[in-house]
Amino acid sequence: MTSHKKNAKLVINDKSYPLDLSSPSAGPDVLDIRHLYRDANIFTYDPGFTSTASCESEITFIDGEKGILQYRGYDIAELAKNSYYLEVCFLLLYSHLPTADELANFEERVTMHTMVHEQLINFFRGFRRDAHPMAIITGVVGALSAFYHDSTDINDPQQREIACIRMIAKLPNIVAMAYKYSIGQPYIYPSNDLDYPTNFLKMCFSVPTQEYDTNPTISRAMDRIFMLHADHEQNASTSTVRLAGSSGANPFACIAAGIACLWGPSHGGANEACLNMLREIGTVDKIPEYINRAKDKSDPFRLMGFGHRVYKNFDPRAHIMKISADEVLEILDSDDKPILKVAKELEKIALEDDYFQSKKLYPNVDYYSGIILDALGYPTSMFTPIFALSRTVGWIAQWKEMIVDPTLKIGRPRQKYTGNVNLKYIPIEDR
Repeated sequence: MTSHKKNAKLVINDKSYPLDLSSPSAGPDVLDIRHLYRDANIFTYDPGFTSTASCESEITFIDGEKGILQYRGYDIAELAKNSYYLEVCFLLLYSHLPTADELANFEERVTMHTMVHEQLINFFRGFRRDAHPMAIITGVVGALSAFYHDSTDINDPQQREIACIRMIAKLPNIVAMAYKYSIGQPYIYPSNDLDYPTNFLKMCFSVPTQEYDTNPTISRAMDRIFMLHADHEQNASTSTVRLAGSSGANPFACIAAGIACLWGPSHGGANEACLNMLREIGTVDKIPEYINRAKDKSDPFRLMGFGHRVYKNFDPRAHIMKISADEVLEILDSDDKPILKVAKELEKIALEDDYFQSKKLYPNVDYYSGIILDALGYPTSMFTPIFALSRTVGWIAQWKEMIVDPTLKIGRPRQKYTGNVNLKYIPIEDR
């Protein structure tokens, strides 16, 4: 919420145009240019919208220079230490930490909606067995609006609330079903007596022929993955959800749009690329060779998992992921310990190297999350679906905030047109 306004002016050809300059509760001042086109017949040009605030939001704050990430004002490291995913979901959705009764009620509502409509099984069977899980969950989530007509009216607060709870509850089931379908195993129904991350792990890895044992350390690591990816301000997929929602589309369609955007390798696929890079390096003794290749602009090799579009300092989530990676690999006695050694040594060398220091290329959250998911037994094709599952609550919170914003308008970016004008049509026989 903005605290106060200042004055600014834009001078074009000796003509002055007054502009409001607002100071938010945190972050840089914001220049309000909403009336610039009306008053001066001028557009602003900002490819990628990297210098443009598309909305007001009270959900997530990032200071990339200082390496700060906060959900509703709470530091991510403090939440990761003391909280858990469903409590963070409540915080993101309702803007405050819940009381014990509020949290119990919220968790019960989520638990009661974990099952999906049985006819959705037929929907899964329509996909090829080798379909990418992201293709499946994009289609299935979009199809939820065909199964839950009682929660698609965006003008009804109760229906909006039901839709929010349903998606948080059902995404683990849908993602697990996509995984089971890809490997030819039977779907596993959710268990209402298990917590959120343990339930997801069971739906992914249990089989009807034997008991499934859970490990609290592994469940906690999965919960941290969910929590650290829950929201990240106005990134590409979140902006896609908001843009789709600005047209009045139903919430299931909006979240499906966000999932589709997340599928892009520049967004949700970074942890998969990072793991592949560590496997390519293979052993600690090869790190100097790859460090030199990364510095060589003529070499196509790039260090994945270093640097971030927003963070110009250390990604605060990476510290927590690093701890979880150690814990998980110690518990599992994983064969991927050599990869963890490569990851740690690569991080150490890169952080001490003047080249990486000068460019502020620090490890980000993807650097360790891929190692954890791989150690748990997930194929790389499941990394982005798990990211989507984690981010669902953030998308929903952003959509929910947008719907009640009195300044809401359908998104309509403008362009700097550079094509031909006023061409005359030439009959085909004269071309």
